[in-house]
Amino acid sequence: YAGDAVARIDRKKKVVQAESGREVGYDRLLLATGSNPFMIPIPGIDMKGVVTFRDIYDVDTMLDYSSKKKRAVVIGGGLLGLEAANGLSSRGMDVTVVHLLDTLMERQLDKSASDLLRASLEGRGLKFLMPAQTEEILGVDGHVTGLKFSDGSVIDTDLVVMSVGIRPNTKLASDAGLHCERGVMVDDTLQTYDPSIYAVGECVQHRQAVYGLVAPLWEQAKVCASHLAQEGRARYSGSVTSAKLKVSGVDLFSVGDIQACEQSETLEFRDLRSGVYKKLIIRDNQVAGAVLYGDVADGAWYFDLLINGADVTDIRDTLIFGKAFCQNNDNQGSVAA
Repeated sequence: YAGDAVARIDRKKKVVQAESGREVGYDRLLLATGSNPFMIPIPGIDMKGVVTFRDIYDVDTMLDYSSKKKRAVVIGGGLLGLEAANGLSSRGMDVTVVHLLDTLMERQLDKSASDLLRASLEGRGLKFLMPAQTEEILGVDGHVTGLKFSDGSVIDTDLVVMSVGIRPNTKLASDAGLHCERGVMVDDTLQTYDPSIYAVGECVQHRQAVYGLVAPLWEQAKVCASHLAQEGRARYSGSVTSAKLKVSGVDLFSVGDIQACEQSETLEFRDLRSGVYKKLIIRDNQVAGAVLYGDVADGAWYFDLLINGADVTDIRDTLIFGKAFCQNNDNQGSVAA
C-alpha cells in the first residue's frame, strides 16, 4: 500500500494501523523504517535552499539549484558529503566543504590519507573550511544567502547541503513499546523484545552498533529471512564495514578498525610523490584494519584476511606490499627449501 504510512502498531491484537485507517494483521512483523538525516539545530535550517542528501527530492533540488545558481556549501566531510560536493562541482558550481574536524572521513581515514584526499579534491576545484563550526545559516526573505561560523567569519552561498549523519527512525517502534536506545534493539536473530517483531537496516541497534551502509543490511536480511521462514539457525554477529569513495579518479579503500592502540601495531607505506599511502593495523597477529589511498588493488585481499581472522605472522614483513609480493616470497621460499 504505497503512500499510506503505518501510524500505529497494536501488539496485543497483532495489527498495524495505517494513516488512512486501513488495518492489516500479522503473524510476524518486520520493521525496516530506516533512518532520518540529522539536521544541525541552528538558526536558519528551515530556509529555502537548505537540503539534506538523502532522497530523490533532495537530488532534484540540488540539480535545480546547480542549473540556476553558482555557489554551494556542503556541511559535512564524510562519505556522502564529499560525493555531494563532487557532484555539484562537476555541474559547474563553486563548492566549499565545511567540516567540524581537521580530518575528512574521520571514521574511515587517518590524517595522512585525509590530507592526500583533500589535496586531490582541491585539485579538482573543491574548497575546504576545516575545522569550522557552523553557527547560523543566513538568508534574505527566507532564502539562503550565507553561513556564519563560530569565529564570526561568514561565507556567501546560494545552496546549503547538510550531510552530517543520520539517526535511526525508531518512532513507530518506540510508540509501540519496543525497547529502543539509539536504534530498535535486536538480538542475533534480528528479533526485537517482542518475539513476533523483527527489525533490519538503519533503524536497528545490534550489540551497541548502528549501521549507515547497505552491506550490513543485506547481512541482517539474510539472517532475518531464514528465521521468518521458521527454518533458520543463522545468527548475525555484526558487520565489518568497508568504504569506497564514489568519485571518479580517486582510489580509496578503508575497512575495519583504523585506530592504533597499545594492543596493536601499525604498518605503513608512503610514496607521496605517486600519491600512494597504505596503512595496516595488526592485532593478535591478525589484520584489524586497513586504509589504502592511491593503490587499492589489494583491498579485497586485506578484507578477506580480516574477515577470516587469518594469522599473518609468516607474511608480516611483506604484508604491506600486497598479495602478489607475499605469494612470490612464499614461492621462492618453497624453491629454496
